[in-house]
Amino acid sequence: MRILIFDIFNAAIYLNHMRTPAWFFPVVLIIAGCAGSEDQGRRAYENELDSWRTERVERLKSKDGWLNLAGLYWLEEGSNTIGSDSGNQIMFPGKAPKKIGQYTLSGEGLQFLADPGSQIRSGDSIISEVEIFTDKSGVPTLLESGSLAWFIIERGDRFGIRLRDYEHPALREFQGIENYPADPDWIIEASFEPYREPKMMEIPTVLGTTEESPCPGILKFEVDGAAQVLYPGSAGEGLFIIFADATSGLETYGGGRFMYSGGPDKNGIVKLDFNRAYNPPCAFTPFATCPLPPRENVLTSSITAGEKFSGHH
Repeated sequence: MRILIFDIFNAAIYLNHMRTPAWFFPVVLIIAGCAGSEDQGRRAYENELDSWRTERVERLKSKDGWLNLAGLYWLEEGSNTIGSDSGNQIMFPGKAPKKIGQYTLSGEGLQFLADPGSQIRSGDSIISEVEIFTDKSGVPTLLESGSLAWFIIERGDRFGIRLRDYEHPALREFQGIENYPADPDWIIEASFEPYREPKMMEIPTVLGTTEESPCPGILKFEVDGAAQVLYPGSAGEGLFIIFADATSGLETYGGGRFMYSGGPDKNGIVKLDFNRAYNPPCAFTPFATCPLPPRENVLTSSITAGEKFSGHH
């Protein structure tokens, strides 16, 4: 900026000798001010994006993050014994007690019975038997032993144990996330065309299943002159988008990326900030159960913004 002002000042001196009209100098100062304001705005945006990316890595490494996942085990109807001993129906890693207890899955619900002496905790208490709530309840029952913790996830009609290890090697080995350079030009305005009533979309998952999700309307926009459309889901007052593009499987994760946006403004415009496009959990662990982009959300253009992928697991 200092170089720009210096050049303008010298130009003004030169032009003064050339009998420049009086109106010229205010115009020069306005141009300089606009350039400075634009630079400040860009720096502010880049700083905000850097903070968002830092917080993203911190969430991945947190106790509730994706990097500490150590296993995913599907339950069968009836009794399911768990522990590190090979005699269990479900084998945990070697650091787990040989016999932890058993889950009983039935039409009446899900119960856990701890093995005597296993010292399994739930909250601040050592438990012997407890009714289990899954992640569908919003607050799943978390059981713990040493650095291991686990709870039950519910996917369709299947129930699985999601195991965490708060000392997982991935936490130490993680080198961060590679991103495309921040570029405000990748904040794209899309027109939102709402449905009268949300339509149900079929969303495939890495499990080979399909889930239905309500879609409130269509987003239409252009990338390098090419028309594109996205079908979002609702996320509070905003929108949640799962998409793939021409970089998927090459520079970015093959299973697509996620992105949030605000809702449409009074003119039906939604700002899509592709700099905040991020990898799904399956890019970091084989024990996640990610949704995949629906076929309607495969863009023909390359979205060279947001998170890249270099094979995290």
